[in-house]
Amino acid sequence: MADITASMVKELRERTQAGMADCKNALVEASGDMEKAVLVILKKGIVKAAARAGRVATEGEVGTWVAPDGKRGVMVEVNSQTDFVSRGEDFKGFVRKVVELASKAAKNADLCALKYPGTDKTVDQVRGEMVAKTGENMVVRRWAAVEAKEAGGIVHAYVHAGGKLAVLLHAEGPDAKNADFKAFVDNVAMQVAAMNPLVVGREQVEKAAVDKQKEIFLAQLKEEGKPEQAWPKILDGKLAKWFTEVTLLGQDNVWDPPAGGIDKLRQELSKKLGGDVKIHSFVRFSLGEGIEKPPADDLAAEVAKLV
Repeated sequence: MADITASMVKELRERTQAGMADCKNALVEASGDMEKAVLVILKKGIVKAAARAGRVATEGEVGTWVAPDGKRGVMVEVNSQTDFVSRGEDFKGFVRKVVELASKAAKNADLCALKYPGTDKTVDQVRGEMVAKTGENMVVRRWAAVEAKEAGGIVHAYVHAGGKLAVLLHAEGPDAKNADFKAFVDNVAMQVAAMNPLVVGREQVEKAAVDKQKEIFLAQLKEEGKPEQAWPKILDGKLAKWFTEVTLLGQDNVWDPPAGGIDKLRQELSKKLGGDVKIHSFVRFSLGEGIEKPPADDLAAEVAKLV
């Protein structure tokens, strides 16, 4: 077999725009014959997949799984370019399989490098085949795993809007099977989805975030022309209100506002159950958050090209 040199891989990459690894594998399969390697790339649809890798994928689905005993939960976000593709059974089946894989994977594992359930291919290889089939870019963007190791600890999943938004919540109570405790946990997960707090409690807010917020409030006070002697008191008030917005326990509940804040309800439930009810952590995935979407005109042009 002919030696596969870096220059050969470079030439094939320039001719096809396929990935370096795909180019090397194609050359090996073609025994170093450049024209045959190009044909290998084309037959496998690798070029078609690579050509769409730069297209922004902001649609898709957030899938979740929680173990029957409630001790572990996972959440995976998979993106596509259009809602049309994300509603297809092929895409939904892919999400289910990736979630299944995540349920057994170690924390922080690279899901794309793991074997796709039921095949000898990696998740990324199957993803590439789907890209070639649909003509759209697809991305396994992120995933998270949450575990509850306490005797009364549970992980609860809340999914909103058909997979557009999801939350994993880790909570603990004196009786994890108690109906009131389960209802509270479900409502709190819904609260996280609706109100998007940054952390559970005030002690988890980083000092840098507090300092930055102080700077913002001070700049506002200067702009408003407030007297300097009044700044400390006004600043304390603004910070106190800000903490109620960014901390879960500081927020007013959204499911029954007259009943009071989250922490008040937590304390009342603790007394009722005869033991401390705790909210340890949460993870919230909103589909496509943080991804810069193309302007509407560009997206329309892109769809027109596909049509």
